[in-house]
Amino acid sequence: MAHRSRLAGFIIDCKRGSLASSADFWSQALGLEVQDYDEGGEGRYAPLADGPGGLHIEVQKVAHPSRVHLDIETDDIEAEVTRLEKLGAKRIEFVRERWWVMEAPSGHRFCVVPMPKQSARARPNVWK
Repeated sequence: MAHRSRLAGFIIDCKRGSLASSADFWSQALGLEVQDYDEGGEGRYAPLADGPGGLHIEVQKVAHPSRVHLDIETDDIEAEVTRLEKLGAKRIEFVRERWWVMEAPSGHRFCVVPMPKQSARARPNVWK
């Protein structure tokens, strides 16, 4: 059965500083308003206004070294993760029973997340 996926956006992982100060810096650096300084009330996520092409951009408080990672969104998590494994990626961690943290053969971490029903992002790829 076919499934769809596409680039969802970029997550700015910040170890140092507070979530609010990190969100303020990236908001000003990118010219995108902070939408919520504490989405979910856990002190971990601060989404910014959508970036170019409707890309999701958010600041995330993390315990690992600061980095930027991308999210791939899909309408079928298991099918997309399996497709990416065939390309050489590996599963690292299933988070909040909603998405997979994965690692590319190059060592870069990325996430496979659920696709929202409504989105201004580009048309997704269809995989068979």
